[in-house]
Amino acid sequence: MMLAVALVAMGVGADVRAAKPAAEPDITGVWQIYPDPFAGEENTFLELPVPGGGPKLKEPYASQWKAQRAKRDAMLKAGTPLVDPSTLCMPEGMPMLMGAIFPLEFLQTKGRLTVLGEYLAQVRRVYLNEPMPPANKLIPSYYGMSVGHWEKDTLIITTRGVKEDVQFFEIPHSNEMVITERIRLTGPDLIENQITIEDPKMLEEPYRFTYGYKRDHNYRIMEYYCEREDPLFKVTPDGKVEMKSLDEIK
Repeated sequence: MMLAVALVAMGVGADVRAAKPAAEPDITGVWQIYPDPFAGEENTFLELPVPGGGPKLKEPYASQWKAQRAKRDAMLKAGTPLVDPSTLCMPEGMPMLMGAIFPLEFLQTKGRLTVLGEYLAQVRRVYLNEPMPPANKLIPSYYGMSVGHWEKDTLIITTRGVKEDVQFFEIPHSNEMVITERIRLTGPDLIENQITIEDPKMLEEPYRFTYGYKRDHNYRIMEYYCEREDPLFKVTPDGKVEMKSLDEIK
């Protein structure tokens, strides 16, 4: 006790207290994309715009991607949108999951951030303060391998190993793609997620965009599993999505 008093008197204790790391922000809770891109819309067929205006792809990928997006936009306007992974009840994968068309739940526990997507009961695990395994040890998957760490009030997450057939707005990527997220609270119940996608094989430059989320203290994640045979929609042989007729619904 006398030693502690002496240290404080000399100012040593104050230095020790000042060096104590600040507590990590608490981001546990249910989050919805904010602002809501679908607010006030009643159209049956809607599609989110490509964030950040889209990537700067290398050729021939740029021309191929633009042609595909033009085709998709035309079919959407015609009321016969093209099929996509969600229509086929496939997991969204990364980084589409973080687009939060349906609510996300963050569970912040020791050494782990778990992201639960309401749609298809998706689960993404972010391992904190662990090294990224070597590339040859990564098994390609929908969400890839994610590791993260806190830098003051910002959670920095790196993701590698996303399967090449898991595409974000149909943007092609290689096995060298790296996704970096910088997640931080911007208010008591507001988060921004700055996302950077790097892929030297496909991209002319890093692709950057930001998603915002608002915490909903009252919402509880529901069970939402998608059936191949949707009660309202059908997929035609040429890959279009159409509403079922009344006879087909019956």
